[in-house]
Amino acid sequence: MLDNINQLLLRNTDLLQAKSPLFINLPVDDFFHEFHALQPHARMTCYNTNYQFHLQAQQLNISQMLTVFSAYYQSDCEHDLVIIQFPKSKAELIFTLAMVAESLSEECLVLVVGENKSGIKSLAKLTDKQLKDCRKIDAARHCLLFAAKMIKPKEAFVLNNWLKSYSFTINKTEVAVLALPGVFSQNGLDIGTQVLLENLPEKITGDLLDFGCGAGVIACYIGKTSPEAKLHLLDVSALALHSAQETLKINNLTGHTFPSNSLSDITEKYDYVISNPPFHQGLKTNYQATETFLSKIKAHLMPRGKVTVVANSFLRYQTIMEQALGQTQILVKQKGFSIYHCSI
Repeated sequence: MLDNINQLLLRNTDLLQAKSPLFINLPVDDFFHEFHALQPHARMTCYNTNYQFHLQAQQLNISQMLTVFSAYYQSDCEHDLVIIQFPKSKAELIFTLAMVAESLSEECLVLVVGENKSGIKSLAKLTDKQLKDCRKIDAARHCLLFAAKMIKPKEAFVLNNWLKSYSFTINKTEVAVLALPGVFSQNGLDIGTQVLLENLPEKITGDLLDFGCGAGVIACYIGKTSPEAKLHLLDVSALALHSAQETLKINNLTGHTFPSNSLSDITEKYDYVISNPPFHQGLKTNYQATETFLSKIKAHLMPRGKVTVVANSFLRYQTIMEQALGQTQILVKQKGFSIYHCSI
């Protein structure tokens, strides 16, 4: 089964001729086998900032394809074709184009593909300083395909120049935040996290896991208010993990950051797990990772471990937590959010 985006690409095989193609955050399915059949000698690179897609790409076992998971793509290879899925964040697209520009040949064809409702219709205007000769090539299955050429950048790409900074203060504790484009709450503290931090227990001790850490806001606040806590930060996004590392650093804190697709790479047990869990993946609403996390996190808790989650009040997380963990309290309901807490 092919994703609609990849079906649109395969309608335009004349554009897919390349010796060294770079695929950025494309849906992972049989498209890559189809491409390999069309271009058996091509040296393919599949770059993902989403760890779930990265793991899926590795499982394809295509000998001619390199899989990369990182916040920063660098390569000595000059790619002659790059295909990018239009991301949820327009700022992330501009960031991605700037990042890969140095790895593209002068004649590299740039294909951008995305759902109609993604904002891709504004591609030419959005990228007028980065892409030239931008034109719509095809439309099908509620998706659009654009082709363009890259404008050579005037300045070298520096990853940390793309970090956006802000700070917030809760209960007299100030936290500085650094976040890359596309990372949750890049522009400021979100309401759900604010409600959570305003209603935390006074002290948290032991090993703490911030699940779906984003830019590291929750863990860093706890690191400042409960310095005895050992901080562990998990996210599916490479951009989030780099942001979290920089947020820890700017707040003079230390912590262990690592990627995981829900619980896929969790190997330790924690005294406290806390989360403002994500429920979006790209443009689509997706609760599966969070529901898996809540239903199976007990195996990764120490005796008398605790779980605290903030979520939109309409979500059914209390039921899932009670079935998997035991009696679950609603600590507070504010501004459309609820805080659920369970001690095993």
